[in-house]
Amino acid sequence: MNTTEKPLTNNPEAELEKKGTSNSGRILWNFIFKNQTHKWYVIIGIVSIILQLTIFKYFYPYAGFINGDSYAYIETAYHNLSINTYPIGYSMLLRILSVFTKSDTILVVIQYLLLQLSVLAFIFTLFYFYKPARLTKILLFSFMLFNPVFLYLANYISSDSFFISLSMIWFTQLFWIINQPNNKLILINSLVLFLAFTVRYNALFYPIIAVVSLFQGRLKTWHKLGGLALSTILIFSFITFTSSKYYNLTGHRQFTPFTGWQTANNALYAYRYADTNHIKKVPKRFQELDKMVRTYFDTTRDIRKYPKEGLVASTVYMWDPSSPLCIYTENQFKKDSTATQLKKWATVAPLMGDYGSFLIKEYPREYVNYYLMPNIIKYYAPPIEFLEWYSTGVDSVSMVAQVWFNYKTTKLKSHFKDYKVRSLSFFPILTGTMNIVLLFSLISFIILQGYKKYPRLKNGMLLVITLWLVNFGFSVLASPIALRFQLFPILVSFSFTFFLVEYLIKSASGIETTLNSVDIQNNSLEPAA
Repeated sequence: MNTTEKPLTNNPEAELEKKGTSNSGRILWNFIFKNQTHKWYVIIGIVSIILQLTIFKYFYPYAGFINGDSYAYIETAYHNLSINTYPIGYSMLLRILSVFTKSDTILVVIQYLLLQLSVLAFIFTLFYFYKPARLTKILLFSFMLFNPVFLYLANYISSDSFFISLSMIWFTQLFWIINQPNNKLILINSLVLFLAFTVRYNALFYPIIAVVSLFQGRLKTWHKLGGLALSTILIFSFITFTSSKYYNLTGHRQFTPFTGWQTANNALYAYRYADTNHIKKVPKRFQELDKMVRTYFDTTRDIRKYPKEGLVASTVYMWDPSSPLCIYTENQFKKDSTATQLKKWATVAPLMGDYGSFLIKEYPREYVNYYLMPNIIKYYAPPIEFLEWYSTGVDSVSMVAQVWFNYKTTKLKSHFKDYKVRSLSFFPILTGTMNIVLLFSLISFIILQGYKKYPRLKNGMLLVITLWLVNFGFSVLASPIALRFQLFPILVSFSFTFFLVEYLIKSASGIETTLNSVDIQNNSLEPAA
């Protein structure tokens, strides 16, 4: 049964434009809390979040830890380091919270609430601008609210949850910049982008997406350029600061050693399958490392004995102590017992990067077949990776974690006998299906010329397509692919897949869709379904 609810005003957008302002926060607040249906969404959301988190923490009373990642973040926070293996943003969050509490439960609660609030703010923004049908809203709201991956992700001492939250906030603001821009919003958006960049370097490609939103927004050109300049200055300042710290440590000016190590790691997946009868001679500076790599490949052909060699497009060569890259690094510092792991890792990174680039150029076919193509398949359906197990299947923590969180023991306890997580196994299939549906729905939207009738939906899709393409390039070429790294674009793509499917169903049925049918003269907050 269709119902039409009373709008907040006859024309809220026009009234704000007359005043020369557009307060996105106030508009969204009114849209949610001055609409009876949306109030019920909020009530259901609050109750569901509390229940889900309470039940989850009963079964998993301790936070989860990723060997290497989690302890690097804690170490950075504990020693207040300016640089470490990972960006310092998340460690600064840990340090700030430690002023008030040492409880890992409070940290998990904050991470989960921030993740849920950022995601729900995103979908309510979509509801405001695109006016989907009631069924679409219920399905999308339910998928976000009851998504089990949020609980497991927020339970980890890792930057993943925090970074996704910042990314969702930043991306939500882009829709307001496109549709109701103002200088304050652009300033806040630039600051959120900067914070995201300090948490994870994946945000390096975010300014490309921001350009799309800024130049769709109805602002003067110099305002748009000012927003881009501010984001660029903030990011460049952080890059310069970090590079100078690495220069002082290693004598090499580099933004992140990850680049060199990741390049070498990726290249070895190609080099392993190079024809041994046609191995090309390497430059003299690579010969010692190359000899170790070739010896390693020759002695690890049997994947039954060396199962790690059976992994596809992984990061094993970066982190496994038995990998030739790691052994070479240790050999370079045999005479320097004072060198820290960070110094060793960062010092050889430029060489690793040059070596990896050389191999990729010399063996492009192997690189495409044995690294790029497997990574593309991973992007299509990202593996759940560490999320397959509670605390990666390890029932104890290191001493630094025990000290940081005031644990009485290093042992972790769970009310499940088995640490295996089975509730997330559907995600790769769901994501792969979503990618296919999104692609064909988008093609149909273009063929049916929906972009002409629904320009606002077209503008949103342009933003989503840009995110998808840029993230695809970055992920496939320069980053490991796993569900926790891809969840942000997955959530965005999933939302717009719902909208496109609604459009196609109603177009096929001859029903006028409410998507994007925003009448500026009479903007109802809740169109009839």
